[in-house]
Amino acid sequence: MNVSNLSQRLDAAARVDSVIEAKPSWQSQWLNAALRLLPIKKGMASAAAVQAHVRKRVLRPAPYGPGELGRDIRVTLKDVAGWPVYTSTCASGEDTGRYVLFLHGGGFINEIVRGHWRFIADLTRHARVRCVVPIYPLMPRVTAKELVPATGELLHKLVQDVAPAKVTVIGNSAGAGLGVAAAQWLRDTGYPQPDGLVLISPWVTTSMEREEQVALAAADPLQDMPGIAELARLYADDLDHAHPYVSPLNGDFHGLAPMIAFAGTLDLLYPDSIDLAAKARAAGVPFELHLRQGQPHNYAGMPTPEGRQARAIILRAAAQGVMAS
Repeated sequence: MNVSNLSQRLDAAARVDSVIEAKPSWQSQWLNAALRLLPIKKGMASAAAVQAHVRKRVLRPAPYGPGELGRDIRVTLKDVAGWPVYTSTCASGEDTGRYVLFLHGGGFINEIVRGHWRFIADLTRHARVRCVVPIYPLMPRVTAKELVPATGELLHKLVQDVAPAKVTVIGNSAGAGLGVAAAQWLRDTGYPQPDGLVLISPWVTTSMEREEQVALAAADPLQDMPGIAELARLYADDLDHAHPYVSPLNGDFHGLAPMIAFAGTLDLLYPDSIDLAAKARAAGVPFELHLRQGQPHNYAGMPTPEGRQARAIILRAAAQGVMAS
């Protein structure tokens, strides 16, 4: 998308907080070039590729444990409604008393990975928060119809159990969309909201009907339209793709918690974050959108200056609250 079209979308979003149009750092440019050489995008190039990956993971599930996060971090594990749920805390016991519910990405077909755990360790160590990490079931064992209410129930239990301590939901990609859907479920069920949501490259709609998405898909070093469409089909199952469990961008935003979102213009999904900001603000939800030129999907987790800047904002939001960031 060119700069003039981008400006039009930003104007429609009614004040995006941080739009940085400066040339990406050399580290980011190098990383994008390296990502294009990897076979990651091939796995999203067709429905058949996605289906093959799902079959592989059914036969050989990926490990999900945290491994060693450091002597300064204590990790516990318990079963919550049949899900393994980890909690990481500062071993010293010195923390802010705040909680994070971390919902990992992976298109609902990939398990939590080392990069997620490193980020969780940073949250625990530097924001000094207690991170609750559910290992939710993946497709084909689960679809939106089951996963959204179950995640909402888990979030409600956490908010209820730790009160008056505050809970921030942090999710990336599919996990970010799941966080929004769970917050909508809480509101609809009459339960209180978490303190805030931090959304990293959120996947919030299965719609692939934007005219600019073909060009965006060609530039995206990680994602492609056929793979996303197949993930959407599997996740929706017998629900309509427009259902808020599947596409929370279509849901009602009134009464939801404040949100911060991070997106990059090399991400096929980034226009959805602009629409998310506009829709949330129209419903009176405080919303910050941090959009970076030339950054890929999940750039906030990457080892670049742009990624480190985003993580600094996220750490501050986790430690002090979304509106204090």
